[in-house]
Amino acid sequence: MTITGDAPVTPDEPNEPRPVGELPDAVRQRIVEWAADALSNAAAAEIPVALARVARFAPHKRARVAAVALGQAVQNDGAFRVLVAQRAVGEDVPPDEDPVQAAARAYLLRLPEEDVLLQVAADVDRRRDARARVVELEREVRALRAELMAATAELGRSQASANQPPPDSEPALERLRSRLRDQGSRIRELQLAVDTAAAGTKEALANLTAERDKAKALAEMWRQRAEASTARADAAAQQLQRLRESAGDRRGASDRRLELLLGALEGAASGLRREWDLIGGGAAPADVVAAGLPQQASDAERTTDPTRLAAWIGLPGAHLIVDGYNVTKTGFPGLSLSDQRDRLVRSLGALAARTSAEVTVVFDGAAVATARPPARGVRVLFSPAGVSADDVIKDLVRAEPTGRVLVVVSSDKQVADTVRRDGARTAGSAVLLGLIAG
Repeated sequence: MTITGDAPVTPDEPNEPRPVGELPDAVRQRIVEWAADALSNAAAAEIPVALARVARFAPHKRARVAAVALGQAVQNDGAFRVLVAQRAVGEDVPPDEDPVQAAARAYLLRLPEEDVLLQVAADVDRRRDARARVVELEREVRALRAELMAATAELGRSQASANQPPPDSEPALERLRSRLRDQGSRIRELQLAVDTAAAGTKEALANLTAERDKAKALAEMWRQRAEASTARADAAAQQLQRLRESAGDRRGASDRRLELLLGALEGAASGLRREWDLIGGGAAPADVVAAGLPQQASDAERTTDPTRLAAWIGLPGAHLIVDGYNVTKTGFPGLSLSDQRDRLVRSLGALAARTSAEVTVVFDGAAVATARPPARGVRVLFSPAGVSADDVIKDLVRAEPTGRVLVVVSSDKQVADTVRRDGARTAGSAVLLGLIAG
């Protein structure tokens, strides 16, 4: 279902996707195939750790040897689920043409009709199984009929060629007749089973047709609701624009009157300052007393809460300084050092774009011979030979003016204690990882 404008809010949408193990077999197989194919175009940082080993395989081999891992990644990894959903969107097939594909796509996109389509796909599975059973029974009936015909022919040949039957022909003939009776009974039983299976299949097909019609009606209802919601949103936006324009005109006149009044007050205050010859400057009395008190580290200068760290970075003029390898070896130690640097710098670039904060990341660089990772909005520094990244971080903090918001991210206690004494706020590596992952 394609909806233009603002997407409708689906009522009672679950917070977590349905477990992959509860999906019909055909739907689960289709999702696994899409997931295996999506790995071919995924960047290294977008591949879940559990799938890194099979990422180099061909898609059909991934789907065969790592079906469980692919299903779990789709269920539990939101970013990977988005990649697979993008792969599924390219195969938009009406539900009545391929119910299995439609159900898999609805599961990935979390469409409102997901439950209905999954039920239809499950019924299609059962119907296919029933048809396969009917075909198998019919094949067995044909084989038994052929065997019966062969036995009948053999009996006819025996009767025609036996002018004088030998003394032991009667027991053999009785055994043959008994065998024919058994085969006839078996044929009747199989025919009954075929008829029963055919009747069940016909009934299941009728039920599936009714449920398909019901699903179409439900989808049409959701489409109409979406169009109505879009129309209401457009009308509200137009009304809000008119109110803003009207309020802007009234506020313009009020602001002009206030501007004139403030100008008069500023002129009067400036005249009094010149007349009284006031001299500004000097510290406030309370600041003088506070400066003489012993300084103590406060919990206000360090945090373990990603939300509080985000609030610090969002303050005007904030400068975020990150101990690079201390963060990467905590968050993704399985990657190479080059991949660790690239992944951290990309994440910090996105954070800098959201917060407008100045961001500096420092790596130990004595043994680094590669180029600096690409960084937009992020200053990347490597410590020179004989100097550690911790010393560079301390120098950066001391170089900043007193009063600027400085936030240092490092789980090294010595570094954190030192920069707090110099006026910086601190957070552990896990706090930053929680912020950029969210």
